[in-house]
Amino acid sequence: MPILNRAAEMQDEVAGWRRHIHQTPELNFDVFKTAAFVTDKLKEFGCDDVVTGLGKTGVVGIIHGRQGKGATIGLRADMDALPLNEITGKPYASTVPGKMHACGHDGHTAMLLGAAKYLAETRNFAGSVAVIFQPAEEGGGGGNEMVKDGMMERFDISKVFGMHNMPGLPVGQFAIRPGPIMAATAEFTITVKGRGGHAAMPHGTIDPIVIASQLVGALQTIASRSTDPVEAVVVSVTKFHAGDAYNIIPESAEIAGTVRTLKKEVAKKSEERIRAICAGLATAYGATIEVDYDSNYPVTFNHADETVFASDVAADVAGDAQVHRAIQPVMGGEDFSYMLEARPGAFIFIGNGDTAGLHNPNYDFNDEAIPHGVSYWVKLTETALAA
Repeated sequence: MPILNRAAEMQDEVAGWRRHIHQTPELNFDVFKTAAFVTDKLKEFGCDDVVTGLGKTGVVGIIHGRQGKGATIGLRADMDALPLNEITGKPYASTVPGKMHACGHDGHTAMLLGAAKYLAETRNFAGSVAVIFQPAEEGGGGGNEMVKDGMMERFDISKVFGMHNMPGLPVGQFAIRPGPIMAATAEFTITVKGRGGHAAMPHGTIDPIVIASQLVGALQTIASRSTDPVEAVVVSVTKFHAGDAYNIIPESAEIAGTVRTLKKEVAKKSEERIRAICAGLATAYGATIEVDYDSNYPVTFNHADETVFASDVAADVAGDAQVHRAIQPVMGGEDFSYMLEARPGAFIFIGNGDTAGLHNPNYDFNDEAIPHGVSYWVKLTETALAA
């Protein structure tokens, strides 16, 4: 099955929804306008049930097939934006200063709405499909909140599938792998407390800037010297704050950053090494070093059978040569991981073409991908729930 004719016909309409959402980006769980737009569309399409307020501001639409009772599968899209100022200059650019859809969640939401419209019209399947619109993927853990709210049990979801656009992957192509496809994430804040004083008399101080600078370099040994080279780990320091004057050595300095891993044991070892390095440097320099370590999203882990199934569906839509079935894992995080911990399923990437990268103020979702995404969701549903 190539791209659905109906999906191609719907492209302009779905792109219009996408651009409407793009103009009014919302952050975290505060996706009230977006959730209301989604809710109105699902009701307009004739979904059998539309439930709001799941995971605080999530929306789920239920569509029953016309071919009798059967299983329920879940299809998930995310709705939230990022705290960035858009510089694309597009006529539909963000109208909200400091907020923009720089990760393509507007496109994900619009494509799933397009699939929901098609599936509600045709209902050419047995069982039911739950179209899941999630808030707060960008750090808020909205996927976890929806799971904790009992979404899987409430709608008797047996399997769940997700999709994300990938800049650099040509439009019309898909990419996936079994096992870990996106990383577990953690965040750390390290506060170095020394003894301040005059910058011209450093011998009377315990300089927290020098110590924190040592830490930035020492933390890189977690990847280079503490972890098996065949394992994946990223330790990035992304913040460094200290001091307010040219001639004063401050009392304290703070660094912060992120850890990305693909295995629980590597994640555990990374935290242990961060704490050990801090303790060692504190002793060496006579300072106090406090570590605030927060494990965040778990590994996004694709289940084997569902990955094969999703790959085959993508091949039906795009052709087998257009589906990359064994891509390298991506070290970004994704809270669809919580849904994959709750139910078997798979997460797939769809090509966004030669565009700016994700989380970039020049990024824009490629509307040419819409028919491919809509067709994938429809084919997946009709195949998984075949009578």
